[in-house]
Amino acid sequence: MTVTTNPVAGSREVNPATPVTVKVAHGTLATASLTAADGTAVTGSVDGARTTWTSGKRLAFDTAYTLAWTTRDAAGATRTASQQFTTVVPQNEADALVYPGPELTTVGIGQPIQFTFSEPVVNRDAVEKAIAITSSAGQKGDFHWYSNQVVRFRAPQYWKANSTVTIDAKLFGVDFGNGQIGNTDIKRTVKIGDAKIAVADDKTKRMIITVNGKKVRDDPVTLGDADWPSTYGTKVIMDQYATTKFNAGTLGLKPGDPHYYPPLTVHNASRLTNGGEFIHQALPSAQPYLGKINVSHGCIGMSPAAAGWVYQHMTAGDVVIVKNTGYGPMEPTDGFGDWNVPWAKWAN
Repeated sequence: MTVTTNPVAGSREVNPATPVTVKVAHGTLATASLTAADGTAVTGSVDGARTTWTSGKRLAFDTAYTLAWTTRDAAGATRTASQQFTTVVPQNEADALVYPGPELTTVGIGQPIQFTFSEPVVNRDAVEKAIAITSSAGQKGDFHWYSNQVVRFRAPQYWKANSTVTIDAKLFGVDFGNGQIGNTDIKRTVKIGDAKIAVADDKTKRMIITVNGKKVRDDPVTLGDADWPSTYGTKVIMDQYATTKFNAGTLGLKPGDPHYYPPLTVHNASRLTNGGEFIHQALPSAQPYLGKINVSHGCIGMSPAAAGWVYQHMTAGDVVIVKNTGYGPMEPTDGFGDWNVPWAKWAN
């Protein structure tokens, strides 16, 4: 009679998603058990022939386990044995974060789904296969890797208005490569809101906003001036603030520089890029120039009423298109500039 086990005795760094088995040849299993070091029992089941026991649930990370069994031979004699193994240690666990997070119940039609991994992903195919993203509107999409730790997913066109997108990422136990093992599953449903699209045109110095194809606003704006032009391209709103601080130092400007400005507070601000482009209420000194000339450091300045409307009625993922500035386009990773990547180049 022979007994084989998976994992074998003394194994280390065992993937906790791996089923544990005991198999007997030329005999049967009388009993089998799997117990963690703290005494927690792992359930399992024996097949009909009583020759194989298989664990029935996931194991824990960084845990020592004892696998014990009793076999019975053809003469009815029994024999008991056991062995130990340990699972993947914390430094080889790989976390994943998904954006939009659970705090964003509704996003705009332009919002890509982003996964950020705590460890570099070598086995990209395995990770992609573990992630299912489905749209209630039946839209299909694909992944685009910006680095070994950041991947985004979108469809060829914007999400359908008032649809839902379901994320089902079964990453627990997935081998990311280099010994890194996924330690979580993520399931989330994201609601897509109305189709809200704002188009700011540097030629006209106006921004037209449509909701589900119907024009709702047409406002004068000021964009980035000749020294600090706004990037053109398709962007989406990232964050919004009733008030926020602007500091010229973040642009590398120091007192004495002709473009320097002292720290100031702006209102009704909607972030468009990591680099500091916002839609916001223009400063009082800039409001006379709305619709006429550009006076900002790259932001879209609006009247208090117009910027307030954007802050109150638009949200993360809503689309903002900037045209005719002659500078850009916006880099895809300077926020969510993914729509500036042609679909033919998007899918890896």
